[in-house]
Amino acid sequence: MAPPDAALLLPPPVVEGSRTAVDFRSLVRGGEIYRLRRQNKISEHWVYFSCNVLEWDAYDPYRRRWISVPKMPHDQCFMCSDKESLAVGTELLVFGMTHLVFRYSILTNSWTRGEVMNAPRCLFGSASVGEKAYVAGGTDSFGRILNSAEVYNSETHTWAPLPSMNRARKNCSGVFMDGKFYVLGGVTNNNKVLTCGEEYDIQSQTWKVIEDMSEGLNGVSGAPPLIAVVKDELYAANYSEKVVKKYDKKNNKWITLGNLPERSVSMNGWGLAFRACGERLIVIGGPRTPVGGTIEINSWNPDDKQPEWDLIDRRPSGNFVYNCAVMGC
Repeated sequence: MAPPDAALLLPPPVVEGSRTAVDFRSLVRGGEIYRLRRQNKISEHWVYFSCNVLEWDAYDPYRRRWISVPKMPHDQCFMCSDKESLAVGTELLVFGMTHLVFRYSILTNSWTRGEVMNAPRCLFGSASVGEKAYVAGGTDSFGRILNSAEVYNSETHTWAPLPSMNRARKNCSGVFMDGKFYVLGGVTNNNKVLTCGEEYDIQSQTWKVIEDMSEGLNGVSGAPPLIAVVKDELYAANYSEKVVKKYDKKNNKWITLGNLPERSVSMNGWGLAFRACGERLIVIGGPRTPVGGTIEINSWNPDDKQPEWDLIDRRPSGNFVYNCAVMGC
């Protein structure tokens, strides 16, 4: 599979005589085309999600088509559904429960071993912007809950430590908003649910606690908050009430906008994906029956009105959504 139709958004290469002035294929394969797109703030988004061990599906919401993704390499660390993932630049990173990372590249349509964090972890919060991904919190292989944070550069394939958060937390979620990295919710020692969020200022390299920012988002199960940012506005899917909420930055409170898609189903917050995809919110999930189930992709262009969800695609599936990441490049 070639990178998903990057050439469609760019002018054709100039031809001088019998030779092409620009080797367009090498620009795509080398990733230069995506670097140029980032500089010009041009991006398309593809949704990657996993409903089966070692298997990933990709979906192009612009053309409403499914894209084939090779199966992950077999490794015992990935034989259970408990794994973490994030998309950054032109890569999908999948983290096992031990010190192992697999990296899928759309440039080569293949999986390779990825670089391990300085402090490997799972159940962390993360968010990506351009070629960088920020991670914070989580738990290490000994079960210790962390407050440390790191940043990954997909251009250099390197991890660098960041200042630590004020609170240790796992089962948290991360977003990037207004040029800052936010970590919301999670649980700390003794499974105490945190109602505060933290804001990381990239310029000053400091963290600030925001009390009550994630109150009610984790639910009773301690599942990570289902949050997403569109046009620098923060939204949340409240799975217990099956509603969508918007964060009021000025007053530090959540406002209910309306309902989630009717057939979105979760196990106390697990198995349902809620993500930003460009300028739209998407919900991935579906009903389950004793003889099978369905994965449905619903989309909504958010505003202050009641949500009107557009069912853009569906396919049979026997499992919930274990992992989901949106790649914008």
